[in-house]
Amino acid sequence: MKDRVKEDILAVLDRAIAILMTKEERDLVELKGLSNNTIHNASVFQDKDSVTVAIVIYSLSKILERKGELSFSILDKLNIAKQELQKDNFKGYRKLMKDLLKEISKIDSRLELFIEKVIEQAEIKKGSKLYEHGISIAQAADILGISPWELMSYIGKTKIVDRAVVGENIKARLNFARGLFGLK
Repeated sequence: MKDRVKEDILAVLDRAIAILMTKEERDLVELKGLSNNTIHNASVFQDKDSVTVAIVIYSLSKILERKGELSFSILDKLNIAKQELQKDNFKGYRKLMKDLLKEISKIDSRLELFIEKVIEQAEIKKGSKLYEHGISIAQAADILGISPWELMSYIGKTKIVDRAVVGENIKARLNFARGLFGLK
């Protein structure tokens, strides 16, 4: 596991555990946001551990939304998983996360839908990165097997288009384009 991914997962787990342990009103929006944070790593690094964390956190937010409580067992496993990751015991960490997914699937049979949603979000984010690097929306959507409409909707909510080469002058942009096609 890459150090950057490990640090991000630990930060997400820390915050998720803090949210889940509080006796006050739970911030489900923030919990779902934590899931989205890990999707970035999943799309950039092709990292399964990030996908797993995203699915667990998103699933827990959905369970809390519906049922209002989680079992002590889930919180305990989440804490131990974090400790195993801190000790670089990746095998132990992954086993605990797998156990968590099994336990969640017993509580909520819609786990497969949650997994699909998280993976779909990761694909859309990855598509936006492809677009940001110059691939058309249609091509990026086709490469990832997602709808161009979903990708356009996501890109429209970001500042990707604003970061494009707006600041460059036209002559420099034209020379760059000619260079790409060997037309100097």
